[in-house]
Amino acid sequence: MTDPNLKDFYGRVARLQKARAKGYGFEAAGTLGRSYYTRPASTRRSILGPILFLLLCTVLLKGIIHHSIGPQSYDERVAALRAGDGIERAGGWLMQAEPATLFVADQIALVLARMK
Repeated sequence: MTDPNLKDFYGRVARLQKARAKGYGFEAAGTLGRSYYTRPASTRRSILGPILFLLLCTVLLKGIIHHSIGPQSYDERVAALRAGDGIERAGGWLMQAEPATLFVADQIALVLARMK
């Protein structure tokens, strides 16, 4: 007489040994096993997020500068950059005060006025 549970046990052990020989791993649920480190990394990432973040930082920095040195001085400095050559013209174009920069400068002024 053979025990049917023992036959089932040896069947499972044989299946596990066969899988182990093929290179399969056995991991407990909730652990970081080999498959965590060997799975392919995500190769496609969106560039939109970093570009929007850079644009936001640029507008905030320009707004802070516009508020701190004043609109007239800011416009004079941008005009001086535009009168330059090469990279200075590009800087003048980049640093010109667009509506977003003026909005940020106005909001900074409002916040600082409330704090007084």
